[in-house]
Amino acid sequence: MISSDAKSQILEVSNFEEFVSTPFRGNKNAICWNRELQGDFVEIIRKLEQSENITIIEEDDLLELDLSEDAQLARELLLSDLRLLTAYGADPVLNIIKHYEEDDSYPFFPTDVYSFHVDRSPVPTDTILCTYYGDPSEIIPNSEATQKITIPEIRMELQKLYDGKADGFDAFLTENFFDLHYEVKPGAQPTSLGLGHLWRLAIDHPESKVLPCVHRAPREKTTRLLLIC
Repeated sequence: MISSDAKSQILEVSNFEEFVSTPFRGNKNAICWNRELQGDFVEIIRKLEQSENITIIEEDDLLELDLSEDAQLARELLLSDLRLLTAYGADPVLNIIKHYEEDDSYPFFPTDVYSFHVDRSPVPTDTILCTYYGDPSEIIPNSEATQKITIPEIRMELQKLYDGKADGFDAFLTENFFDLHYEVKPGAQPTSLGLGHLWRLAIDHPESKVLPCVHRAPREKTTRLLLIC
């Protein structure tokens, strides 16, 4: 079930042109192009998957595959998405993911993608992603999450790690990406991004007019096929 806060967070569009041109506004910091998947993506994964935790799939890799009719439908969508986003000026990457590397540097404060976080860039851009197979990412309204560095107990632990001058503490938090991570409030309901839907998420950059979208990667129960840029 999508909470009322989540509904207020998401803008839904019906085509690619709307997807890339619709501006974020107010509390709307996630844009979704709803789509129904067709085709056999498992066959593509099976024929391309390698031993690495993350395998990058190039367009030529897809074109070289000998596929069933159902898997050809899946390939057509993957190629279309890659080409649409490239023509738009994005740099899409198609990955087969077994799992991401986990951060165990600070047990009380992981900074890997399994933690709820926001993305940051020095230039105006957005995070674009689509899960075709496997567990999808999740988002949560900003009102249902707390920036971890503002939680007194966590801030105290971070201060123990810092050995510089007092006025450099905030810079230390930024340089180590601590300020990007969030704790979900009790009772909050994350929203699954689902399969096949193309998402555009607001990030933290100097010209952004909305709050960045808080999101996380799933802990994979199976191999995941993900496009991201």
